[in-house]
Amino acid sequence: MNWSKMNISIKQLFFIIVGTAVYAFGLNILVIPNELMEGGVTGIALLLNYAFDLPPSYMTLIINIPLFYVGWRLFGKQSMILTIFGTVSLSVFLWLMELSINNEWIQPFQNNDYFLTTLYAGVASGVGLGLVFRYGGTTGGADIVARAGHKLRGWSIGKVLLAIDFVVIGASIFYIEKEKILYTLVVVFIAARIIDFIQEGAYSAKAFTIMSEKSEEITESISNELERGLTLFMTKGAYSKKNREAVYCVVSRREIRRVTILIKSIDPKAFIIISDVHDVLGEGFKEEEA
Repeated sequence: MNWSKMNISIKQLFFIIVGTAVYAFGLNILVIPNELMEGGVTGIALLLNYAFDLPPSYMTLIINIPLFYVGWRLFGKQSMILTIFGTVSLSVFLWLMELSINNEWIQPFQNNDYFLTTLYAGVASGVGLGLVFRYGGTTGGADIVARAGHKLRGWSIGKVLLAIDFVVIGASIFYIEKEKILYTLVVVFIAARIIDFIQEGAYSAKAFTIMSEKSEEITESISNELERGLTLFMTKGAYSKKNREAVYCVVSRREIRRVTILIKSIDPKAFIIISDVHDVLGEGFKEEEA
């Protein structure tokens, strides 16, 4: 298979492997021993484990196989190859972790401090899945169902994923304690925040959009003082119908206060919009990843 033609790099495969390894570690060491839950197909595999003692490593792959076929037919092989790779990788690491626990090479983490358990379980899930998603992979399951529903029926992907998680976690009430379902929601929340953090990048900046009659002075001052690039574009007031130049620039977080003071010193009446920017690449910021 020609990976280069499919825009798949060794780096992507490596980090998907690392991500699934971390995720599998969190599931076997923290989630399963303490009877917590997950959403999606992984959650179904955990339910089958709690109810019938079926190993999640096999069930995760078995449940996903028909979904692979659906995804392959609907989205094509280029879209599905990393999903299949990520799912198989997860199943392999789940199996390795199960083997290690059964042979007592490693010990699962079990204690009465569920807050600590949920904290670390959320971090492990978030870091693992965050790496997988960041490098173009998924762990299959609910993602394929959601995308299929969107393509065939126009359903919202986010709402379908939420509905699947709700049904799976809701069904767990028959097999685990209600208190642990509440702890599961904490795990899901922490994991979601960490996934967002990894997806958006550890480096974040702020974008300034400045409306002022003194745009040229502000541009020159920011350029000289901070050595930041700026962009000028024309705007038209909806009420005043006047044309006016607006200034756009991106700065690091530590420069926010300095830029604000500088703008106000030139034009106290300037209208300033400050918004979040993630993964800033280019001169003056971090270099683009290879």
